[in-house]
Parts: sequence; C-alpha cells; structure tokens
Amino acid sequence: MRPEAASDTDNLRDASRALANARRVVIKIGSSLLIDPERGDVDAGWLEAMAAEVARVRAEGKAVIVVSSGAVALGRRRLDLPPGAQLDRKQAAAAVGQSMLMQAWTAALAGHGLVAAQILLTREDTERRRRWLNARATLEALLALGVVPVVNENDTVATEEIRYGDNDRLAARTAQLARADVLVLLSDVDGLYTADPRRDPAAVHIPFLADLTPEAAAAAEGPNLQTGVGTGGMATKLMAARIARSAGCSTLILSGVAHAPMAALAQGAKATLIAAPATPMTAYKQWIAGSLEPAGALVVDAGAAIALAGGNSLLASGVAEVQGDFDAGDCVRVVGPSGPLGVGLTAYAAVDCRRIQGRHSREFETLLGWKGPGVAIHRDDLVLGP
Repeated sequence: MRPEAASDTDNLRDASRALANARRVVIKIGSSLLIDPERGDVDAGWLEAMAAEVARVRAEGKAVIVVSSGAVALGRRRLDLPPGAQLDRKQAAAAVGQSMLMQAWTAALAGHGLVAAQILLTREDTERRRRWLNARATLEALLALGVVPVVNENDTVATEEIRYGDNDRLAARTAQLARADVLVLLSDVDGLYTADPRRDPAAVHIPFLADLTPEAAAAAEGPNLQTGVGTGGMATKLMAARIARSAGCSTLILSGVAHAPMAALAQGAKATLIAAPATPMTAYKQWIAGSLEPAGALVVDAGAAIALAGGNSLLASGVAEVQGDFDAGDCVRVVGPSGPLGVGLTAYAAVDCRRIQGRHSREFETLLGWKGPGVAIHRDDLVLGP
C-alpha cells in the first residue's frame, strides 16, 4: 500500500506539498468535529480556529470551498428529536438546523473579513448535466467574487433515492464540480492505518497511497468508527477518494480534532495522501472525450478552426452550421472545413445556437431575450483531436 522508493518522511512531506501547491481546495468537515457532543451545539472554539485556517489558506492565493455537516444534528437538538427519527422529522430538523449552521459559519468567516455563501446540493445536482452546469457556474461565480461557498446536502428535500448518504461523497462530488486540486477530509484519526489504532497498538500509519488497492479498502474497515453525530467512516472516505481521483483530485485524510489541522500538517503532523493519476483539467477533458456521446455538431469556418487550434474558445461568430437537436451542456462534435476537429460541451441548446450562429456576443441578449455565456463552447470544455 506504500511506494517502495519513498520513505514515510518523504510521503508526509508530499502531503504537505500537495496542499501547498493546490490552486483550489475543498475541505470537508463532519458533525463529529463541528458539534460539541456534550451540548449538542456548535463548538465555537473549534469553528473559530477552522475559520482562521480557511482565511490563512485563502491568503495564500487558494480558492477554498467548505463542505460542512451539522444541520441535522443542530436541528435535532433545537426540536428535541431523538436520533433515528423518521425521514420527515429528519428533514424538519435539517430545515431548522441549516439556518443555524450557516449563521455559525457566516459569523466565524466574517471575523476574518470573508463572506460565506450557502450551497445546498442533492445527488441529482451533480449527476444531471444541466443541473451540474448550473451548480458549477454558481460555484465559479462565487469563487471569482472571493466568496467562501459552504456546501451541504439538501436534506430538507432529499429522499433516500436522491441522497449522497454521507458528506464525504458529497465533498468528492463537489471537488469534481469545482475541479479542485485537493480534497481535505478531516477525520477523528490522522489518516489510514493497517488496523484500528485505537484497538491495535501495533497498527501502522499509511502516509501515502499511489492507488486504491483492495488492501487499502480492507484496512479502512476498522479505523474511524462512527461517532454519536456523524455518519461517515474511513471506508466512506476511501470511496470519496476514489471519486476525487477520477477527477484528477488528490485526497488528504487528516485529523481535525486539534485546532488548525492544516497548519499542523506543514509542521509534520501525520496524514494520508491519496494521489490522483492526472490533473483536474486533464481528467475533465478525458471525461468529455471518452465518456459522452455527441448529441449533435457545430460546423465552424476556417477562421474559427485556426482560432481553436491556437487554444481559444469557440465563438458563435465562427459557427457556420448547427446540426442535430441538443440541450445546453450536451456534448457536440466540432467540425471544420477539412473535417472533425474535436468535441466539447456546448453552452447553448441547438435552438439557441441557430439564433446566434455567425453573430457577435454583444447581440446575444437581443437575439435570445436573455444574456448568456459569451462563447458557444468554452476552451475548458473543448477537446481537440480525433
């Protein structure tokens, strides 16, 4: 489970370096860390320290997204509901607790000059392409404005059929959505061990995984047993890491019990780094090229073909013909005067592409009746080649 060529010291240094080099970071915080088990309320001291960590990471020039549990636990306490309540009672607890959770995050981040924004997701928001595109656009806009998105599952409306089930997987899907470089999963243990370190004194810490092997999955069955308010264990963290890896995002599992866990990592604290085989953008473009069936085609003129070869986005002014019937966000072929050029995710449905083809972006609002993206396909959503 560990690479032969690297020492544990090297691997710990790699974990710190992975975080230091990240451009975009998703931090997942579970109820067991955020909620004081004695009082059933937010642990204000822990949250303040985490808000300071977020501010410090932001000051390093990184974008930060927080995935925070806690709404159901807070609402359950406020409504005096027992654990294991029926779904409608749990949804009611989430409705009450979510506002309490956001109040806590808003106040904590405001103390460091940061603005918090609430994003509530269900599984459909990351699995249906149009909703995925809308969620991604919202995230990108918030990050561009310097806001810290605070993501949680929309437990108020989510049923068992559309739930993620735990916020580790929600955090991994958020990392996919945001094309994050590193997913930080804060736990009550400092990474993966060969056995449960709280039961087996001979358990050995695993600082680095180049891949997620069956041996790693077996090791995850013991550590990080469920607590009174959380739902995730180490096994779900490895499931989340697998999702993140598919998007080119590395995963860090480290203890969040002490204050300032990410700062502690730079000082040599233990963690487990699960490496990704590609960068987020590479993985994203591989997904576009290999996983989606084109629903139509945009035929472009010679000038547009030259511009695309130079790394530019596809402008509507360069579209000569629209073929097929597709929705915004669908994969389409891009065809030049000499043949196929590649594939990409279109910013507009076919009916709207036909209205704006050959036209300048300043005309879009008049032609469509609303102001949409300035390009037909953004270069980040475009893959050239056979």
